[in-house]
Amino acid sequence: MRILVGYASEHGSTREIAVRVAERLREHGHEAEALSLDRAGDVGAYDAAVLGSAVHNSAWLPTAVDYVERNTGALAERPVWLFSIGLAHAMNAWIADRAREPTTIAAFRAALRPRGHRLLAGAVERDHLPFFGRLVFRLMRGRYGDFRNWTEIDAWADSIATDLGSPLR
Repeated sequence: MRILVGYASEHGSTREIAVRVAERLREHGHEAEALSLDRAGDVGAYDAAVLGSAVHNSAWLPTAVDYVERNTGALAERPVWLFSIGLAHAMNAWIADRAREPTTIAAFRAALRPRGHRLLAGAVERDHLPFFGRLVFRLMRGRYGDFRNWTEIDAWADSIATDLGSPLR
């Protein structure tokens, strides 16, 4: 099966997750391609899609939203999975426990009927945030670092491959 693993990334964390998911899907015998959504063409060339975005201000990045809106009809006709990369795990435990789905996902659920949405932890470094953002982050007891759980990401990609019916080589 030919699979688009599309992403919108601000600092590279989401891109690296998309590349890992595509690699894992290829290990299961699928043709998977990780592409930035600002360069991804027509989704009609793919049998399935796994789309993700960094989350800023509780929403997907505009590039990802635009791609989904331009391709809603075609996406609704094929298996789709969504993933969001957020900073909840970098925050204090109270905030992390209350991490919510990005606001844009509710609209996508109705239009695309995705097979799933996964909220994953990303990476955050001091230079990723503007001065005021660093102040707020510090007041909220945020921690800098890489919080991606590669075991969780691999297991999720494996479950997608299984759902698609892995054509093992």
